[in-house]
This record gives sequence, C-alpha cells and structure tokens, in this order.
Amino acid sequence: MMELALFTATSFLVGLSGALAPGPMLSVTISDSVEKGFIAGPLIISGHIISEIILVILLFAGLGWLIGSAPATFIIGLIGGLVLIVMGLQMVKSKPYLKVPEGNLKLKSKSHSVLEGILSSISNPYFFIWWATIGGAFLFQGVALAGLVGISGFLIGHWSSDLLWYSTVSFLSSRGSRKMKPQTHQNILQVCGLFLVIIGAYFILNAFKISF
Repeated sequence: MMELALFTATSFLVGLSGALAPGPMLSVTISDSVEKGFIAGPLIISGHIISEIILVILLFAGLGWLIGSAPATFIIGLIGGLVLIVMGLQMVKSKPYLKVPEGNLKLKSKSHSVLEGILSSISNPYFFIWWATIGGAFLFQGVALAGLVGISGFLIGHWSSDLLWYSTVSFLSSRGSRKMKPQTHQNILQVCGLFLVIIGAYFILNAFKISF
C-alpha cells in the first residue's frame, strides 16, 4: 500500500514537472481564462485528459512504437504546427469582450474550451513522445506494481498535477481580468496567439530537421 502511495506521488511530481513547462496549452489556458473565467482551466484539462485516455488505450493496444516513431513525429509536428499557427492567428485577430447572449456563451464556451484542450494536446508532438517514453514506462510500471490499481494510481497522480497547475493559472488569469481594460485584454490575446504561432513554426521546422 505504501509503495502504491509513493508511486502515485512520484507520478504527480513527474506530471507537474511536465505541466510547468511552457507550451500551447498554457497559452490557450491564459487567453481562455481572461475571457471566460476560472472554469476555462478545468474544461481545457478535461479535453487534455480525453486525449490522454485515447493515447493510453493505443499504448496498451501495442502502438507505442508507432506513436514515438520518426514518421509519426514528422506528421504530427507538421500538421500540429499548422493547427497551432491557425489557432494563434485566430487569437491574434480576436476582439476583446465580445457580447454574446449568456445562454449561448455558456454552451459555446464549455464545448470550445474542451476542444481547445484536445487540439492543444494532440498538436504538440512532444505530447506523443512523452507518452511513448516516460508515460508508457510509468504505465507498465503501474501494471507490474498493482495491475489496474497501479495504472489508476499513475493516472490519478498525473491528472491531479495537470488539474492543479492549470486551475491555478486559470484562477490567477481570471482574477486579473476583472479590472482589465479592453485594450489590455486584447494585448494578452495577441501575445498568447503570437506564442502559439511561434511554437507552431518551431514544431514544423523541428519536424523537417528530424526527418532530413
């Protein structure tokens, strides 16, 4: 029991070290939280978790070698980079404080944030590389330790770190937005969007660098 608790705690710390690294999801979380409030963070993480559940299933189906292969890295880097650039440009062009009927805004915001969590995850080639290496190793270590309970311990620890960090980012971003001027809001959206464009361009260049 103690060994399982230590394994879960280690999974949390390893997951937190990855969550703290700047990336597409951080930029999306900040921009969404400024516009929609604290709820954006947990919703984006929900999309991220959906992506990881699918990836875990693929790993147990024996496709770990494919996910971490050079061709897959190239394709994901190329397509993912383009997706991030499009998302970033849309963010740069977006207008602050758009007025939408409250009911429609609530429905649209929830589905849109979850989708952004999925897109910002699967468009990042390092997301797949991490799961094909570190994540996969932890998964199978969990199996060896306590079977399904061990896997659950790893996933609980890992997802708790993501939820904690991005909820904190979302809370701080939303609190700061309460007294924010429209121009400041737009500047934040543009900075976050530009960051996504830069990351997307980096992923594309890195994809060609790895392949050639």
